[in-house]
Amino acid sequence: MSAGASAAPAARPTPDRRTSLLATGALLAMTACWGSTFFLIKDLLDRVPTLDFLAVRFAIAGVVMVLVAPRAVQRLSPESRRHALVLGGVYGLAQILQTSGLAHTAASVSGFITGMYVVLTPVLAALLLRTRTTRTTWAAVALATAGLGVLTLDGVAVGFGEAITLVSAVLYALHIVGLGAWSNAREALGMSIVQLLVIAVVCLVATAPDGIVLPPTPADWLSVVYMALFAGALALIGQTWAQAHLPPTRSAIIMSMEPVFAAFFAVLLGGEALTARMALGGLMVLAAMLVVEALPRRRKVEAEVQHLAV
Repeated sequence: MSAGASAAPAARPTPDRRTSLLATGALLAMTACWGSTFFLIKDLLDRVPTLDFLAVRFAIAGVVMVLVAPRAVQRLSPESRRHALVLGGVYGLAQILQTSGLAHTAASVSGFITGMYVVLTPVLAALLLRTRTTRTTWAAVALATAGLGVLTLDGVAVGFGEAITLVSAVLYALHIVGLGAWSNAREALGMSIVQLLVIAVVCLVATAPDGIVLPPTPADWLSVVYMALFAGALALIGQTWAQAHLPPTRSAIIMSMEPVFAAFFAVLLGGEALTARMALGGLMVLAAMLVVEALPRRRKVEAEVQHLAV
């Protein structure tokens, strides 16, 4: 993130309840879409190397969106274009580190460490944007983190894989904070397209020296196209638009539902058995999201009561 992010941004107008609910719904839909890809990716990576898959996925997403909305990037202000380039680079590097970490650590441990962006987001938002995080929000962060641990962890040892996965979590948190500071609803589409193209270039550069392995079957291509268009392009557009209306920490807590949706789809479509740990961890993360969603409404009611009292 550029040095300009260290200064406190101009205050945004508080969105109305309807817009806030739509933004929350967009983040939840995006998170559910991400969660639906876990068992697809697990199967696909038996035949296609991770970086090759990421490069093809984001290249398809970026090219299709350029063809669908060719003028969206042209309408971006120079500042927004620079911001999107930075955000795309941060996200692309996070993807590479996370997937590289998976080669050295268990998937469950990787999922938990990656989910630490829930804790890192308010810390980075306080340092870079000088935002205040309430005690209730910190409690929701702690509850979401504990829920992620219950849902995913069977034990953890710190090594190379865990270390680079933690770096990826820091980068994901930076991406969330950056979107919170820089995104706006009018330029969400153009910023998303630039980010997708930058992510594709970063992944292509990382995998190009060894050559690119393409999906071998029509079914594999169908999976990649689904993940490119729905869990890639539309998800990033939804996140960019939603974060123009929601604070970074609130967005991170909502997005911590990703492993909950991943477990749900693994049970529903992937043939996995539902366990008590899955249910308990999922309920804890859901409770954290409901707490952080109820907080703005409570503040509004309290403000109205105080106004009437005066």
